[in-house]
Parts: sequence; structure tokens; C-alpha cells
Amino acid sequence: MSGDLGARLRYVRTAHGLSQRELAKRSGVPNSTISLIESNGVNPSVGALKRVLDGVPIGLSEFFALEPERPQKAFYEASELVEIGKGPISYRQVGDSLFGRSLQILKERYEPGGDTGRVPLSHEGEEGGVVLSGRLEVTVDDERRVLGPGDAYYFDSRRPHRFRCVGPHPCEVVSACTPPTF
Repeated sequence: MSGDLGARLRYVRTAHGLSQRELAKRSGVPNSTISLIESNGVNPSVGALKRVLDGVPIGLSEFFALEPERPQKAFYEASELVEIGKGPISYRQVGDSLFGRSLQILKERYEPGGDTGRVPLSHEGEEGGVVLSGRLEVTVDDERRVLGPGDAYYFDSRRPHRFRCVGPHPCEVVSACTPPTF
């Protein structure tokens, strides 16, 4: 059983055909809170989680009793990648649910100037990627590099990090992180 509360909630929500926005409306919990729970950015109280689950509806015991079915699917067409980003950065995920999985693979596209934000990211796990096209500025701790096609990065995700597309052309990257934390 996965201990990943965020992936479990995302699995239940998508299995019931609900968007984050629809679940927020049904449960009376802000969309931003549901997003934070699903990305493991916040660990909700039992009461807050129950309010969210009431919007599905599913009880706490049923929620925690769910066992992930190991996906048997091995191949994905480009059109089957699931968009989980928005704005100037597109994150297209391999597989529709990460529930019960220990690896997340993304095809990322940064529009010129696309940036993960001034506040560095930091989370459990490891991540790596290979730049396919364009130029990506990667900052890890106080070290900054501009990577081009064929260049790669790999680091402990607890180290503060940031990504930014530099130059006039979009940047495309294939990345992976374990455990799935995005």
C-alpha cells in the first residue's frame, strides 16, 4: 500500500471523474488546498481530509483501504501523456495515476522565460533530466548552469533548485523523479 497521501487522493479524484476545481466546489475546500495535498505540499488534518473526501464521496476507511492496481500498460502514445501543468510550463506525465508507483516521468516544455519561480523548490527524493531542445538554466544550491540539447542534470531534490528557460526558443526536457513528488 502506498503511503503517498497526495497520489492516493489524486487517484480517487480522477477515478470519480472529478477535476480539482470540481472537488473543491463539492467539498467546500479551496482548490489550492486540494492541489497542495495532491502534491504533498501539506499534510492535512483528519478533519480537513474528511471534508475533501465527503466531496467525492468516499469514507476515510475506504480511502485508506484502497490498494493500487499495478498498471499493466507498458507503452503510451504522445496523445496519452497527461497534462499536469499550466501556464508557461507544460508538464506531461507518463501514466494517468502515480498511485502505487515509485517513479514519475515527465515531458516538460518551458516557453521562453518560463520559470519555476524565484523561491527554490525543495522536496524529498532524487530527480534528473535530459534537455532535448532549447536552453534551460538550472540552479541547484548556489550553482547555476545553462544546459543545451543533450546536456543533463541529476541531484538530490532536498537541495534547493530552480528551472528557467533562457533564450528565444522553447525548451523541452524529459525528466524523472523518485518518489513521485510533483
